Amino acid sequence: MNLIEVRGVTKTFATASEAVTPIENLDLTVVRGEFVVLMGPSGSGKTTLLHLLAGIDRPTAGTVRIGADEVSAMTPAALARWRTRGVGYVFQQYNLIPVLTAYENVEVPLLLLPLSRTRREQMVGTALAAVGLSDRAHHLPRQLSGGQQQRVAIARAIVTDPLLVVADEPTGNLDRAAATRTLELFRRLVDEFGKTLVMVTHDPQVAKAADRVVHLDKGRIVAEAPHA
Repeated sequence: MNLIEVRGVTKTFATASEAVTPIENLDLTVVRGEFVVLMGPSGSGKTTLLHLLAGIDRPTAGTVRIGADEVSAMTPAALARWRTRGVGYVFQQYNLIPVLTAYENVEVPLLLLPLSRTRREQMVGTALAAVGLSDRAHHLPRQLSGGQQQRVAIARAIVTDPLLVVADEPTGNLDRAAATRTLELFRRLVDEFGKTLVMVTHDPQVAKAADRVVHLDKGRIVAEAPHA
């Protein structure tokens, strides 16, 4: 069953001197429970496509559907509500709040939802356990390694049990050992928890963890294949 259906999508940004089109007439389908990596040179449209899938941006033309929802047609208010539960975003820079503990950082998305404190505690505990950081719940980001901080960021992305998880160069700031552990965690999220994951990377070694690699260039898909 398809979770993501992108049809005829174009995205154009107006600048002071010209119009820039990082995505042009693009089609993409991702099945539920698939791990897809987006690759391509800088400026090929990878991050723009990720933002469209996550509802951070909307297309100039075409449609983006995630599950039963056509996110490209939503009003800003509806889109904000959908993002709260529909998608989890993992950033390269972690984006943790430095004065909050790991537990509190993971809890942040839940504060936007009508949940009891007890239910929030259960959900945060489950997310931290899933990434293997239950014993670091009360540590501040500065007390954690880079790999641990990224795992906190992943826990924050999955704490609402979203349909889709997207990740933009999530191993870019990690050493190889930490990157390997992060990729093993992503594979567990897909294989054991049934998450659908779309990730941007420049690293062919990272791409080996995926079910399928999609290559973009100049805003178009130029090749895609299951990983060997």
